[in-house]
Amino acid sequence: MELIQTIEQFAWIGWLVLILVFLVIEMLSLDFTFLMLSIGGLAGLGSDLIGAPIWLQIIIAAAVAAVLVLFLRPPLLARLRRGEDPTPTNVAALIGLSGRVLSTVSAHAGEVKLSNGDTWTARGDAADELEPGTVIRVSRIDGATAYVRPADLEGPRA
Repeated sequence: MELIQTIEQFAWIGWLVLILVFLVIEMLSLDFTFLMLSIGGLAGLGSDLIGAPIWLQIIIAAAVAAVLVLFLRPPLLARLRRGEDPTPTNVAALIGLSGRVLSTVSAHAGEVKLSNGDTWTARGDAADELEPGTVIRVSRIDGATAYVRPADLEGPRA
């Protein structure tokens, strides 16, 4: 019984440590989950300071954290991500890009220069060979190889 009384007497220290650990993890993850858990820990600390038993402190902390994670975190994440740039980047930005054939593109070999200035190893999507100077569009990227089609076979890039 003396152990339980000691735990209840110094529970505020445990709450403070838990809150600080959650805040440090939140600073590293920036996902709002651990922020909500630390606020739940703050509710547990508050209930400890007003004299609630340890079991009630834990229930209050868990309930507050669960409510915040389920109801406050999603709109906060949506608001945070609202300003993200929707422009495709990396490989996704190359899909649909136009260019010109530098060396004959077949199903097995070829080289193209894209409109962004990059030169890529290329393969043709169609069975026909594409001669140098042909205007092409990138249909997909596989590793370091661009799969291309003649530009006149597709509509304009969206």
